[in-house]
Amino acid sequence: MSSVVAGTPRTLNTSRSWGLAFDDLSRAWRQRQLWGHLGWQDIKQRYRRSVLGPLWITISMAVTAIALGILYAGLFGNPLEEQLPYILVGFIVWAFIGGCITEGSMVFISNAGLIKHLPAPVSVHVYRLIWRQMLFFAHNLVVYAVMLVIFPQPLSLGSLVAVPAFALLVVNGFWVALLVGIVSTRFRDLPPVMQSLVQLLFFMTPIVWIYEDLLNSTNETIASRARLAELNPLLHYLEIVRRPMLGQSFELRNWVVVLAITVAGWALTLVVLRNYRARVSYWV
Repeated sequence: MSSVVAGTPRTLNTSRSWGLAFDDLSRAWRQRQLWGHLGWQDIKQRYRRSVLGPLWITISMAVTAIALGILYAGLFGNPLEEQLPYILVGFIVWAFIGGCITEGSMVFISNAGLIKHLPAPVSVHVYRLIWRQMLFFAHNLVVYAVMLVIFPQPLSLGSLVAVPAFALLVVNGFWVALLVGIVSTRFRDLPPVMQSLVQLLFFMTPIVWIYEDLLNSTNETIASRARLAELNPLLHYLEIVRRPMLGQSFELRNWVVVLAITVAGWALTLVVLRNYRARVSYWV
């Protein structure tokens, strides 16, 4: 009996090791066939018996972007060929960011049955979520391609920066979903809070309004307040992808901020994964 009691602390300490945390991530990565299949099945199941399938999301987003593009072009006096592509690409990138945050808060809760009965690393479900969001992003690029035909953009070889920028977005989406997902299993009030926060951040982030227009405003009050948008980290995530997709040169400060947050975010997430990975199956 004493040996069992004495061994309990060692078991708990063993479950909180860096090796197991990294092993969880690496083993989940090696199970690409599993989470890849599950992610694809999520999309097929959601749009079963639908003719257009996930393109409904793309169509809905395109209609909303067109309506807002016409509205804000009139409000700000911008040419439609400038305002509409700005909003449309912003919507495409934001759909990925918002999906990682909101669905990330439910990533373990919604997969409680699989977590309890499937002997797999917990991060498998995060890989599944990110893969699903990447598929949605790929579907939304159809609208981007149509936009390029109607409103050609000055694309160049520099526009290829959008590829590593999106890869960086995926890396950040992973740690956000993993971190928020673990915390949400313990504190169930967090998912609705995250949904409300994402809605608020949508209006605070330059998606439908052009940041440079306000920054270059002749009204000093508006220009000074516009600079506060730089404090919004999502602005930088949005810009590293949107600017090259619109044929614009990248801003170094956006990349510096994103890289700094990436390092800090992953450091925090790895600590949380190390300490609470083993408790996820109990919390769900």
